[in-house]
Amino acid sequence: MSGMKVGAVIITMGNRPDELRALLDSVAKQDGDPVEVVVVGNGSPVPDVPEGVRTIELPENLGIPGGRNVGIEAFGPSGRDVDVLLFLDDDGLLASHDTAELCRKAFEADPKLGIISFRIADPDTGVTQRRHVPRLRAADPMRSSRVTTFLGGANAVRTRVFADVGGLPDAFFYAHEETDLAWRALDAGWMIDYRSDMVLYHPTTAPSRHAVYHRMVARNRVWLARRNLPAALVPVYLGVWLLLTLVRRPSRRALRAWFGGFREGWTTSCGPRRPMKWRTVWRLTRLGRPPVI
Repeated sequence: MSGMKVGAVIITMGNRPDELRALLDSVAKQDGDPVEVVVVGNGSPVPDVPEGVRTIELPENLGIPGGRNVGIEAFGPSGRDVDVLLFLDDDGLLASHDTAELCRKAFEADPKLGIISFRIADPDTGVTQRRHVPRLRAADPMRSSRVTTFLGGANAVRTRVFADVGGLPDAFFYAHEETDLAWRALDAGWMIDYRSDMVLYHPTTAPSRHAVYHRMVARNRVWLARRNLPAALVPVYLGVWLLLTLVRRPSRRALRAWFGGFREGWTTSCGPRRPMKWRTVWRLTRLGRPPVI
């Protein structure tokens, strides 16, 4: 049995108490040493939770990255009180009892492994949506591989990554915060794996269900590029995403929101700019996703 200490951060709006309880039960059933859990009420009270689960209730909704950062700090600065943190959506469910132990073994076997992205599967059909496979060649969700980003609500992070590169970008609020952290981690020499054998059951949904989806996706895409890419790649990356957005033919209302967010991304602060090394650009390219798409 691995000696790595594992914690879990779950953020909630308090509106899915039954799903949250089922998720917490699945975490409690994990093999090996118990997983210490912190549930963050993101601008809402936390529903009843089992004894031993720590709770934090924030007076306002800080968004997904802000809420998760509060959860990280609950385990000490940069989460240092544990070796690994799981981040799980409050309406998800760990499919197997060995997920935490598989994470321990994976991180111990590979000292440069910083992040693991789980496979998300619908609990009724077992189907994994293509958008939930964090690579361009997403046709086979059962193939594990090195990747360049990860899924926000179904992952495990070695806490040394946070110590090295910082947490998630609070200002993003929603969308692309995982890729921002992934690029910074890769630039610091860490690697990211997608593991098809580590499964989080989650109902099939569309990201556009969120009212702010189109504006924040566009704004944060610009911020992501401005913060992390070498200057020469910023217009290339954003030009490609502009063309892809137009090709997908969104509704007029969605397109108006998207362009509003795109403009906002240029006219507002993106936070500190730390462009990745060209060596990292080459690494991303070798992993199958050059940072222009």
